[in-house]
Amino acid sequence: MADMKNPEETTKTLSRRDLIKGVIAAGAVSSAGYLFRSSGVRAAQTQSAAGSVERLVTLNINGQQRPVDVMKQETLAMTLRYKLGLTGTKLGCDRSECGACTVLIDDVPHYSCSVLTHSVRGKKVVSIEGLASADGKLHPVQQGVVDEQGFQCAFCMSGFIMSAVGFLKVNPKPTRTELAHGISGNLCRCQDYDKILTALLKGAENMRRA
Repeated sequence: MADMKNPEETTKTLSRRDLIKGVIAAGAVSSAGYLFRSSGVRAAQTQSAAGSVERLVTLNINGQQRPVDVMKQETLAMTLRYKLGLTGTKLGCDRSECGACTVLIDDVPHYSCSVLTHSVRGKKVVSIEGLASADGKLHPVQQGVVDEQGFQCAFCMSGFIMSAVGFLKVNPKPTRTELAHGISGNLCRCQDYDKILTALLKGAENMRRA
């Protein structure tokens, strides 16, 4: 009878094994449930994708047709800078306050940080890179800024130039006060507004001579 096990020990051994089996079984059930739920989520996502905004779009940027993969929540500023490499459009505040990201959309200045890229399909977008001519000659306003050295750090300058170009299309011969009002949506963190105005007025003069 020496080979007989203590009934209490046998009960404990079986209980331990049963416990382990139970844990494994419960884990399998949980995993199956998780996979089932995950499959359902993926299926739902696949179904919703059919009605989502088209990702691959073609934009008219600086006179060229540019195909680009765009998320539905993506702003024009992000697309220009990080998808198309047009880093002349600056991101300052990213909340429509500083104007550093200003571009022309159908000749009208807009803050590109607050314009969804999908909304400009079929429109003409011009960034600071698109102002110069094909042979590299600067736009009259750009040349005016260079001639008058109308900047300090120049971070804001591309936005000021784009706003000025848009304004000068409707008022080609502004007074200093009128031009100041026309570009009032742009901010300079160096605060050298007098110098900027002088340079942009020089640009306006250049445009009239062109």
